[in-house]
Amino acid sequence: MLPVDEQLKVITSGTMQIVPLDELKKKLERGVPLNIKLGVDPTSPDLHLGHAVPLRKMRQFQDLGHQVTLIIGNGTALIGDPSGRDSTRPPLTEAQVEANAKTYVDQAMKVLDPARTTVVHNGDWIKALNLTDMLGLMSKFNVARILEREDFHNRYANGQSIALHEFIYPVLQAYDSVVIKADLEMGGNDQIFNLLAGRDLMRAEGMEPQVALTMPLLVGTDGTKKMSKSYGNYVGLTDEPADMFGKLMSITDELAPLYWRLCSTAPIDEIDRVDASFADGTADPYQLKRALARNIVDLYHGAGAGARAQDAFDALFKKHETPKDVPEFSADLTPSADGTVYLAKLIADAGLVKSVGEARRMIDGGGVRVNGEAVAPKAYNVDAGDLAGATVQVGKRRFVRLV
Repeated sequence: MLPVDEQLKVITSGTMQIVPLDELKKKLERGVPLNIKLGVDPTSPDLHLGHAVPLRKMRQFQDLGHQVTLIIGNGTALIGDPSGRDSTRPPLTEAQVEANAKTYVDQAMKVLDPARTTVVHNGDWIKALNLTDMLGLMSKFNVARILEREDFHNRYANGQSIALHEFIYPVLQAYDSVVIKADLEMGGNDQIFNLLAGRDLMRAEGMEPQVALTMPLLVGTDGTKKMSKSYGNYVGLTDEPADMFGKLMSITDELAPLYWRLCSTAPIDEIDRVDASFADGTADPYQLKRALARNIVDLYHGAGAGARAQDAFDALFKKHETPKDVPEFSADLTPSADGTVYLAKLIADAGLVKSVGEARRMIDGGGVRVNGEAVAPKAYNVDAGDLAGATVQVGKRRFVRLV
């Protein structure tokens, strides 16, 4: 293992809080691999770069010689994490949780080293708890302390509903740490209460308490809100390489250093140099975003994928060429009585937009092209003969060839 100071340089890079830092240093000084814990509730089948931020930090721990335990919360997901919520989460079925869990693990292993990753499901021990066990765990916590957490406090003060089962969530997450004997637990900065609850329960059980490490929530491509599919400002881990590259090129220049630190595989010293170049005004944001996009696309799609995605990006935006690998769509081009096809419905059926209404808005905004020619606003019906074999473009990066 590297000397402790060198390990801490890597570990502290990009973190929000490490509580307490001196305990982490003492654990590292023993020279024994630590057990790093990350618990995830598989509430969605698809991950984005925001989800991958703690996974990247876990990979750094692995590269330093430590072991990580990825806990799939198929038990806790049946309750739903109340962190940062102003209402009770709708419950998921066990079938939904299990289906999401499989895709989560598949995508997480694009970041983690499988040889140093232990994957467990907390339903294996949570669902086995009986009433006596649950009462014993709950007796280690008090309601006043739980009501101190910001989300519960705000909901209580505003007269918003708090379901009783939500109080149990931090208790069960803390119990996970007891079961796996965690040395350090990771989470987003909104998870700090749950992580500290793990410290309290481990101490109450006569165990050495875990260290709590939090990572910042990644700002989305819009530069304002946290990355989320619901905001449409996300970069999905399963996005096609060209689409991933294009989304990363769309981030603001000010976000580039943050993405380098939280999302890339670059060494810490290189990231520090990127930060310094932005600080002293010598940075070339455009070239640094291109290098960042290549790095991230390579991470999720394999070596060389980033360079190919860059070539496709340049062909589209610099040379205004149509991409070579445009997907095909078998379209029904049967014309209506006037010989036209309703283009708005066609591009919705092709999956280029989510609805016919969105398709009409894209057409009205000049965002739809057929064979490179912009479709005029309100021109929702197009001559059927113009669509046979045509390439349809929606926005900057969505294409389909009609066959």
